[in-house]
Amino acid sequence: MGLFAREQIVVGLEVGTTKVCVVVAEVLENHELMIIGSALAPSRGVRKGEIVEMEAAVQSVQEAITRAEDETGVEIHTVYAAVTGGHIRSFNNRGNVVVTRDDGEIGTQDINNVLLNAKAVSIPVDHAIIHAIRQRFFVDGQDGIQNPVGMFGTKLEADVHVIHGLRTRLHNTLRCIRQVPLEIKSIVVSSFASALAVLTPENQQEGALVIDMGGGVTDYILFREGIVEHSGVLAVGGDHVTNDIALGLKVPINRAERLKVEHGSVLMPDTEEIIRYKREVGLPELELSRRQLCRIMNLRIEETLTLIRQDVQKRGFLDYLGAGVFLTGGCARTAGIQKLAEGVFGCPVTLAYSRVAPGTGTVMESPEYSTAVGLVRYAVSSQRDVAPMGGWSTRWNRMWQTAWDRIRTFF
Repeated sequence: MGLFAREQIVVGLEVGTTKVCVVVAEVLENHELMIIGSALAPSRGVRKGEIVEMEAAVQSVQEAITRAEDETGVEIHTVYAAVTGGHIRSFNNRGNVVVTRDDGEIGTQDINNVLLNAKAVSIPVDHAIIHAIRQRFFVDGQDGIQNPVGMFGTKLEADVHVIHGLRTRLHNTLRCIRQVPLEIKSIVVSSFASALAVLTPENQQEGALVIDMGGGVTDYILFREGIVEHSGVLAVGGDHVTNDIALGLKVPINRAERLKVEHGSVLMPDTEEIIRYKREVGLPELELSRRQLCRIMNLRIEETLTLIRQDVQKRGFLDYLGAGVFLTGGCARTAGIQKLAEGVFGCPVTLAYSRVAPGTGTVMESPEYSTAVGLVRYAVSSQRDVAPMGGWSTRWNRMWQTAWDRIRTFF
């Protein structure tokens, strides 16, 4: 097994549009997390966060896993995997039950029953539930209750945030990972994992919106008073910015990507600047307007952020972002994006980095690693005896692990 016992190791795997990211961590005796290594590999066969060419995608995952094994000395067999895609949807639902005990005292069985009732929602027949994240309880109409066990009442209600997606597309991601071959311990929506990596408990309580801007999709998730209130996915990412540049400036895709990284910004330059670069041998040097480049980037990214703001505002949560907006993911590196986002949302915006253990190294704090770091944090929190972020309890995690086992069996 290498240097570490297998049961001490947790691995997060993100199969993204532009990269496959692996983070390997050791779980210490006190349930603390120590990241011992990571790896990146170029992603092939993936478009907008979803598998479009199985063989190429499997090879990309194998390459990333091999690099992680070489770096850490750990043989990787089991992973926690991120899922995303424009097919993923979410909504909030409330369940209710009558308290069963004669004396009216609420017990753990009542909790289980009401959560199962809240989860028993009607979703499209071709969809599967990925998460049902506990939000809050009500006892005879009284709200603000985190744990009603031991209280007295006749009616118990519970709110949950349900995230679901197309079975077939989820199945494709699962099949890709299993063909490596790897066992999937659990799947986690990318936005939820990223939030685990970048938010503190104080951020969650104050109200925060995490936006993970990747190559093919933009995931977002919103917390208020420590509770997941809303989440969503837009099938737009950094690759779309590159495509816009290629079309607008009439340059090849690879040149458009270099222009975006080396000269791009979402803020307009104060003066007109000319970008010059050499073309193929024998062709004259090409000149481009940097102002035009920045304008193209500004339009696409501002549109993406505006769509998220409108979605959050429609649900009445925009005024509850006390901690502000947190931008992460590879696209968060775009020059000027923090100032642009502050103008869109009208609140403080933070360029968010993964919270990792001291001494891990600055590379792990890069926004590209947020989802994978969050996956190993999710793995650790699901093993603890205390409730991790988003109102999950250990017992509730076990219940949903059972549900996940059923989904795996179905697939």
